[in-house]
Amino acid sequence: MKIMADCVQGYKDRKISYTLLSKAESNSSGLAIIFPGQGYTAQAPLLYYSMGIYLNQNYDVLQVNYQYNDPFYREFGFDEMAEAIRTDVGAVIDHALQNASYDDYILIGKSIGTIALGFEVQRDLFRKAKVIWFTPLLGRDFVWNAMMHSKQRSLCFIGDNDSCYIEERFQQLRANPNLLLRLIPGVNHGLEYETDLFASMDVLKQVMKEVEAF
Repeated sequence: MKIMADCVQGYKDRKISYTLLSKAESNSSGLAIIFPGQGYTAQAPLLYYSMGIYLNQNYDVLQVNYQYNDPFYREFGFDEMAEAIRTDVGAVIDHALQNASYDDYILIGKSIGTIALGFEVQRDLFRKAKVIWFTPLLGRDFVWNAMMHSKQRSLCFIGDNDSCYIEERFQQLRANPNLLLRLIPGVNHGLEYETDLFASMDVLKQVMKEVEAF
């Protein structure tokens, strides 16, 4: 495994780190980009195993390691947080790709990372990318509109016990033929059951099977 870590200057001069992982001995033709949640890092189950799936398919994986649970961001409203995400993620991707190019892209976002997806699906670079939305922030107009109008082939997972789940908005997303929707009964914002560890593991296994098939 080849691992390269670096950082870039982001919003208000904050340093934003990233990690680029490669399993292929030669240059990979594909790149999976991971946008974590606010406290749900790239090492948490949904993102960690997604990373493993794409590494095993000889994709490179770019983890954007922002830290939006840092006190620096505590007073940010949604608009400023979205601007920070847009700036930080754009800077990381531009820097990581300045000496590399890929034929295929997979964009994977969890929770606040779906704000990043909302910006990145608008890039011409990613017009043919595949997109995975884990527990998107459906209450945020920006995220919901991005999902409604996304042209990329996309896959969404959310639970009906997730505070970010809004039934009306979720059902309206069915109007986008590019978007495959998976509603999992009883699971929370981590796609887990509150008191059933083994059932949660079964959900994780099923989700990863769908990610791999996607």
